[in-house]
Amino acid sequence: MRGSDDIDRRRLAYSNDLLKAKGDIREASITERLLESILEDENTGVLLLDSKLRITEASSVICRMLRKNRMELLNLTLEEAVRGSGEAPFPIDADLLEGVAFRGRSYSIGSGRNRREWLLDGSPLWNGGRVIGANVMFRDVTQVIQLEEQIRHSDRLKMIGEVAAGTAHEIRNPLTAIKGFMQLLSKSLSDREMHREQDFVQIVMSELERINSLVNDILLLSKPKEVKLSPVRIGSIIKDMLPMLRNEAVMRSVLLHYESWPDGPLILADKEMLKQVFLNLGKNAIEAMGTGGVLTIRERREAASATEVTVDIIDTGPGIDRDHLERIFDPFFTTKEQGTGLGLSICRRIVHEMGGGIQVSTGPDGSVFTITIPVMARSDSRMAGLGGALPFDVV
Repeated sequence: MRGSDDIDRRRLAYSNDLLKAKGDIREASITERLLESILEDENTGVLLLDSKLRITEASSVICRMLRKNRMELLNLTLEEAVRGSGEAPFPIDADLLEGVAFRGRSYSIGSGRNRREWLLDGSPLWNGGRVIGANVMFRDVTQVIQLEEQIRHSDRLKMIGEVAAGTAHEIRNPLTAIKGFMQLLSKSLSDREMHREQDFVQIVMSELERINSLVNDILLLSKPKEVKLSPVRIGSIIKDMLPMLRNEAVMRSVLLHYESWPDGPLILADKEMLKQVFLNLGKNAIEAMGTGGVLTIRERREAASATEVTVDIIDTGPGIDRDHLERIFDPFFTTKEQGTGLGLSICRRIVHEMGGGIQVSTGPDGSVFTITIPVMARSDSRMAGLGGALPFDVV
C-alpha cells in the first residue's frame, strides 16, 4: 500500500507540474501577444536603447518614420538611424543615461496632409542601481493637435467676427450715402458732357463696389447665412459651377479637367454655398498658375466603406510657400495685391457648417485642396424633414 501511495503522490506532483507548465506557457503567450500588439500599434511607437543610446528594438511605427526596416535599425545610434530619412533628429539626449526621465516632448514628421504630431516619453531602465538603457514611447497626438487648432481658429473667427460685424455695419451706412451722391454727380457730369470727369467718377464707383463686396464678405464671415441642407449629389453642384470656372480658365489658357463620379452617393449640403466653395477654390487655383497649366477637379471616395465624399482641386502651379501654409485659412491673410484674405476663411467655415473638412497639401509641382463632405445615411436624424424617404428627383 505504501508503494501505491508513493506512486499516486508522484502522479499528482507530475500533474501539478504539467498544469503549472501549461499556465506558464499560457501566461508567456499572453505577454508575447501584448508586446506584439504594442510594437505593431499604428498610434504608438516604441524605441529601446542600450547604455550607449544604440537601438536594440524598434516598433513598426519607428521603422516607417525612419524609412528603414527593423534589422537595419538594430545597433545604430540615434544619429545614424535618422540620417537619410529626411526627418529632424529625435529630441532624445544622454540625460536618459543619467537617470533623468522626460515627458511630453513634441516631434513632427511629414508635411501637409501627411504631417503627424507625436509626444515622446522617455524612461531610463535600471538594473541593480545603474542605468542599463532606456525606453522611449511615441504617442500619436495628430488628431488632438488638429482639434486644438480648430478650436483656436474658431475662437479667432468669433473674436474677429464680433469686431468686423460692428465695423462693417458702420462702414455700410456712409458707403450708401457716398454711392448715392456719386451716382447723382455722374448724371450731372454726363448732362454737361464732362466725359473726363465722368471717368473719374466711374473709378470711384468701381472702388465703392469693391468696398461693398468686402463688407459683404466680412458680414458673411462673422454671421454666416443659415445653412439649408438638402439631399444632393456633389457632381451636380460641380457641373453647375463648371461653366463659370471654364470661362476663367480659357482667359488664362488653363486646361480644365473634370473627373466625375456619376454614381456617387447623396450628401446633405447647401447647394449654393458649396458651389461658392468650389468656385472660389477653382479661381484661386487658376490664379496661382498664372498663364497656362492644368486644373483638375476630381470626385472620389477613399474606400467602399468610407462615410465621406471627397473632392480634390489640383493645380500645377508653383505651390504654396511653407511659411504661409499654416496661415492660409486665417482671416485677412493674403499674398495677393488685391486680395482681402477672406475667401479661404469663408470656404472653410461653409464646409465645417456642413460637417465636412478642408485640407491642403503643396509642393513644387502644385497644390491640392481636398474637401470632404459626409455621405447622407437613411438613418440620419436630419432626414426627419424629408419624411424619412429619399425624394426621387434628387440629382
